[in-house]
Amino acid sequence: MPFKYQYKHRSLPRADTTHIQTMTIDFHCHSHCSDGALAPRALVMRAHGNGVTQMALTDHDQLTGLSEARETAVELGIDFINGVEISVTWRDLTVHIVGLNFDANHAELVNGLKHMADSRQARAMLMGEQLEQVGIHNAFEGALAHANGRVDLISRTHFARHLVAIKKSINVRAVFTDYLVAGKPGFVEHQWASLDNAVAWIRNAGGIAVIAHPGRYAHSSESELELIEQFIHAGGQGLEVVTGSHSKQQYKRYAELAKTHHLLASCGSDFHARGESKMDVGKVPALPEGLTSVATFWASSSLGS
Repeated sequence: MPFKYQYKHRSLPRADTTHIQTMTIDFHCHSHCSDGALAPRALVMRAHGNGVTQMALTDHDQLTGLSEARETAVELGIDFINGVEISVTWRDLTVHIVGLNFDANHAELVNGLKHMADSRQARAMLMGEQLEQVGIHNAFEGALAHANGRVDLISRTHFARHLVAIKKSINVRAVFTDYLVAGKPGFVEHQWASLDNAVAWIRNAGGIAVIAHPGRYAHSSESELELIEQFIHAGGQGLEVVTGSHSKQQYKRYAELAKTHHLLASCGSDFHARGESKMDVGKVPALPEGLTSVATFWASSSLGS
């Protein structure tokens, strides 16, 4: 059953943050085990080159890259945190919940993610059929090649990379203006995990649940607050304040929302690939002052990695 939290009565732990402030942190990035371009090892090496001292790999609905990433991080002296980014259907929106610092072998989490992976092939085939109707042939096969032949990984990003490769668009970002979004060719409605289930999987596996890049979702301020409140009552604990898709003004906005709702603050580049992502892995600005970082929470609660 999902956790039920009453955030008004929560007090966040306070720890000695001296070492936290000197760390270079990235708690949101992707490898080719979902829709990133780099292998987990290469991604961690790039992070190390950019000065990262603590990181999480947060592939979409996948845990398959964690072992390789952790092994590389240990070699390079990086403190590695298990991560995942779970796709959630909330009302008429797809939102993402990042899980951090959990047991990657926990059966409930593993089984929940497997069910989601199994549904990706049918969705991708429908996307390919839609693109076929507008004269873009063999799009499914092209996207599958970009997903390294893994139907359990295939996503809109893989279709987007194929459309760029066949010169239907100038870059991946531009694809999502003309294709693969609501009202455009290639868009297929899909039912992802429920908010309660996603948070419960993470919490029951011992992790921290964080709303990813909240500034990306197309909804009103009122709806945004309702999402945050429902997330908290499900057991959610964190809000991603600093991330690649947020503006500096949004850093301030979500810092205030994190403080108001007594949420832990997280940060991450949301790096996928060089030339596609707005922020390189590890090049994440510091959190605004006055927040309780997820890293501080781990230091104070001795959850470890």
